[in-house]
Amino acid sequence: MCIGIPMQTLSVEPGFALCVGRGEHRRVRTALVGEPRPGDWLLVFLDSAQERISAQRAAEVDATLDLLAAVQAGKGGGAAAGFSLPSQLSADELLALTGAAHPLETTT
Repeated sequence: MCIGIPMQTLSVEPGFALCVGRGEHRRVRTALVGEPRPGDWLLVFLDSAQERISAQRAAEVDATLDLLAAVQAGKGGGAAAGFSLPSQLSADELLALTGAAHPLETTT
């Protein structure tokens, strides 16, 4: 399993960005997201930016990773996640999440 790390762009060079996030600096490939600007947030998997994200989304991912780290360390699990778990969503919410059309809707 690969987990995306939110990282903020510090500087840019052709094909790469120097980023900081979760206490580390990385030189990240940007081929899949285009050239970011300093200050932009990227979701990074294995030193490759896969998605541009908002600062709010970066904070949500960071908070979720903090929850996972706490559970792994045996210190947590009682905190509420900042999002609804799929098991608590309605059928319509799940369909919207996946981008699927509702089975009763018809297309013309």
